[in-house]
Amino acid sequence: MPEVSIESSNYHIRKDLVNVHKEAWASLAGPGTWLTGAQRIAIVKGIREVLKGSKCAETQEALSPESVSIPNLNDGQLSNAQVELILRVVCDPGRLTKSWAKKILSFGMSEEEYIEIIGIIATVMILDTCTFGLGLPNTDPPAPKPGDPSRYKPPGSKVKAAWLPLVEPEDAVDADGPMYPNPKIGYITRGLSGVPQSLRDYWKVADSHYLPSKNVREFDQSIRAIDRQQIELIAAKVSALHQCAY
Repeated sequence: MPEVSIESSNYHIRKDLVNVHKEAWASLAGPGTWLTGAQRIAIVKGIREVLKGSKCAETQEALSPESVSIPNLNDGQLSNAQVELILRVVCDPGRLTKSWAKKILSFGMSEEEYIEIIGIIATVMILDTCTFGLGLPNTDPPAPKPGDPSRYKPPGSKVKAAWLPLVEPEDAVDADGPMYPNPKIGYITRGLSGVPQSLRDYWKVADSHYLPSKNVREFDQSIRAIDRQQIELIAAKVSALHQCAY
């Protein structure tokens, strides 16, 4: 398992949280479903380059985000479509449109690759925000692992309630692997289901930093060090700052 930044914190960090960071970085370095380990680590580095550079502010301030030129990230290891996807999702997600998503796909990116990249972005943002909040540097990305992507495509994946395909609970099959804790799970949980492994990887990280789905409706108790009201106050403030309408 790779070393992770939160291990060096002066605060007491839950052991399960440390383990989740280790497992997440190990997974990010390995081949995914549609991307190699090298491509996945290149995307991690691209996310961080975008956040450090001037393009985020330029994109947010532009009358049209599509007027902003695409930067050259990670020494050219990423395609223009991958870079634009990273830039817009990381820096200006509130102005994404269905027509823009179709444009990205028209550059030759598959729907499944798009979903896997979204999963990587969402995961890295959680991991890096956690270390930032603890006053620690980002974890160094581990070296990519060799191997080929599995290229598994769920047979029940289809475009229905979103711009990209997802798997409804009733369409899931055993080969997809475990995805949903119950058949009535909300669409926020189904979002990455077009690539089941990305869905599992993301929610393992998200649940450890917030709450597992089985505890979400337990408003009168908390499994964390602060009570539920405090958790939701923080969550609401963060959501408002990020203009998250969900």
